[in-house]
Amino acid sequence: MVGIIAARSINNVIGKDGKIPWKIKGEQAQFKELTIGNVVVMGRRSFEEIGRALPNRKTIVVSNNKVFEGENLATVGSVKEAIDLAGDEKVFIAGGYGLYKEAMPYVDVMYITEVKTYIENGDVFFPDFNKEDFDVEIGESAGDDIEFTRVIYRRRNK
Repeated sequence: MVGIIAARSINNVIGKDGKIPWKIKGEQAQFKELTIGNVVVMGRRSFEEIGRALPNRKTIVVSNNKVFEGENLATVGSVKEAIDLAGDEKVFIAGGYGLYKEAMPYVDVMYITEVKTYIENGDVFFPDFNKEDFDVEIGESAGDDIEFTRVIYRRRNK
């Protein structure tokens, strides 16, 4: 199983100035719940923003110019290499844009948090995809200052 986990604004922004442009209490709970005990694949910049391998899961960094190694940490050159390295384990692509785009042909399911905010001057966006290829399941809505809705896109035929 290959999945994408992302949060995006109503204008499709996933990043601004090298950071996630919102802080929403409880919004990252789904990420932890889904990825614990599984494989998380992220790009070099996303990894450097976090600064360490994620606890209780295998972290694979996709990078062509740096190597990150350690306990439960590996570096590969492409999303396909990351998926191959993971073997039969569940894989969750955690960003950024380039990895999401590269992973799209392999994706079985996408867990997208639709954040109900408009981000001015966002500079990283979630890639376009054909919604007709997916069944859509609307999940919970929550949030205090900024509302969000969890949406699951399951690929119809692959």
